[in-house]
Amino acid sequence: MTAADAPVANASEHRARLLEGMARAVADKGYADTTIADIVREASVSRRTFYENFPDKSGCLIALYEAASGNALAVLRRAIDPASDWKTQVEQALSAYLGVLARNPVLLRTLFVEILGLGSLGLAARRRATRALAVLMIDVVNTRTGERPRQTPVDPIIAVAVVGGINEMVLDAIEQGRAGELQALVRPAAALLQAAVAADS
Repeated sequence: MTAADAPVANASEHRARLLEGMARAVADKGYADTTIADIVREASVSRRTFYENFPDKSGCLIALYEAASGNALAVLRRAIDPASDWKTQVEQALSAYLGVLARNPVLLRTLFVEILGLGSLGLAARRRATRALAVLMIDVVNTRTGERPRQTPVDPIIAVAVVGGINEMVLDAIEQGRAGELQALVRPAAALLQAAVAADS
């Protein structure tokens, strides 16, 4: 998951370059040790340009997080095959989503762990990403391609809980040094979703 994988729609060239620079610096040094000087050097722009786009280092990290999250969601959407039954759709989508997350284990740790160290701003960014994933999950499950439609829609709270559970699986893999092996989570993540959907039907 590099910044190149996560373009920001309608972003200025300088802003996009700064996100690239942030991603490279974080991958090299980690967020805590990354300085604005590192970011602007990697982006080949001036410090003034940085402050024209972001208030501080944490603002740049949040923008990178939102870009990477948006890209992962787009990958997930593209992986959904409407011709398949909904369980197959879920497994295909999870495989694609976890695959893009595993692409850069160092940056993955920053985006999943260090974003929470930014306080309320980081938490708010995380919540927005969680809700977006939950909305997509609800859409896939409620449609239930190849099966009779659900009589009642999936409860949004259940959807958020499932996304939170999958995030915890990813966090555990990161902490266990298995950030590059996220494909192993496809089956348990799909099982969690299917169990939650069955209980909520």
